[in-house]
Amino acid sequence: MSERPVIAVVLDRGSASLLDIVDGLSPLGEPLLALWPGDHTDELAPLAEELTTVVRLDATDHDESARRLAAHSPDAIVTFSESRLSVTAEIAERLGLPYHSPATVELLRDKYAQRRRLRERGADSVRSVAVRRPEDWAGALAAVGLPAVLKPLCGEGSRSTHLIEDAERGAALVEQLLSDPGGENSLVLEEYLRGRDCGPYGDHISVESAVTDGRVSHWAVTGKFPLEPPFREVGHLRPAPLAEAERAAALEVVTAALHALDITTGITHTELKLTADGPRIIEVNGRLGGFQPQLARLSGDFDAITLAGRVALGEDVSDVRAGDRRVVFARAVPAPPGGGTYVGVRGLREALAVEGVENVVIPHSPGSRLTAGVQTGELAWVEGSVADHETMRRVIERVLSVLSFTVAAPDGTHRVVTGSAGAATAAPVAAVVPAGRRTGAPARPAPVW
Repeated sequence: MSERPVIAVVLDRGSASLLDIVDGLSPLGEPLLALWPGDHTDELAPLAEELTTVVRLDATDHDESARRLAAHSPDAIVTFSESRLSVTAEIAERLGLPYHSPATVELLRDKYAQRRRLRERGADSVRSVAVRRPEDWAGALAAVGLPAVLKPLCGEGSRSTHLIEDAERGAALVEQLLSDPGGENSLVLEEYLRGRDCGPYGDHISVESAVTDGRVSHWAVTGKFPLEPPFREVGHLRPAPLAEAERAAALEVVTAALHALDITTGITHTELKLTADGPRIIEVNGRLGGFQPQLARLSGDFDAITLAGRVALGEDVSDVRAGDRRVVFARAVPAPPGGGTYVGVRGLREALAVEGVENVVIPHSPGSRLTAGVQTGELAWVEGSVADHETMRRVIERVLSVLSFTVAAPDGTHRVVTGSAGAATAAPVAAVVPAGRRTGAPARPAPVW
């Protein structure tokens, strides 16, 4: 038997790819992939079995899943999937492994319960009301006011998230989201946090943290690009362009929030709004944030997956910090909210030739279906490393001016989506270059935020 520690990973769609997970955890020990049943892991299973030991979980019986993992004597457990936090916590508790407790995961997953806990412990005071039936709308509106944000009680990737500025539209959305087949079971209406003027950057950031035995350390502060309406992420950058006082205030707010949620062991990703009155909590997530592996790889400081593995093993990582010697970024071209079918890309060779561009990743093949909706989604993203923020802005402007994508809309109309504005215009497709992953690195799936 190997003396190397065994690190179990509950695997499903999330913020890290299969290859990144195995690459990042292998220096620490033996990855043990626990596949959650579903189409995504069915597709990954053959490759997973080539790479390391695989266990298939039981979707209906946590005791059975724990027994299957226990046969391999894991020393640690982790997941990079937002939707699998709960099962990971349940298995960790059964096996006596360090991880978020099931009670803490309930607070991390349930956005209303999280807001309530933060208010109760004085960590934040955003008004928030659960909306479980259309009849709850009037009371929620009276308690929260407008403008407000309507979002799923448990969700990810800005799915079904809307800015509500009109009471009638809000009522109609609640009715639609709660009644549509495949819609939401429960919603939350919460106070809209108005951001301060951040110039060319987004008015929100994220703080990436590690907690071991209750000790909180923050290893990076990630800046953002302005959102596409209503709340669609289009990219991330480091270091965040913040004054030192605002950065310190953000770290203080996050530390208080993590303690309020009783987080004792795990990686966290906390999103904050930069308001005129200081940083405010948007939400706390109990896993690695989207695009953090890519940003860490570009910075060359450390591997974010390895860091998560060290935390799962109970190691003290308080000395780990993003170096921030250069500006690194991952700028996405958002997929059209109307969905459609991916056809192809133009300008890829020119984009890759721009100095400062490290990679252009296209997570689709011709004929791939693009999901309709307001959730975050990418046609592609551009990864780069440059000397400063102003150079980054020029590089991104140049790359987005040459990249364009052809999408067949659901009505059959072919449209060209440009990266510079996310706009779509009618256009012929005869000259479109067939889509492919023409990069120097293996293609990675689009992360879930």
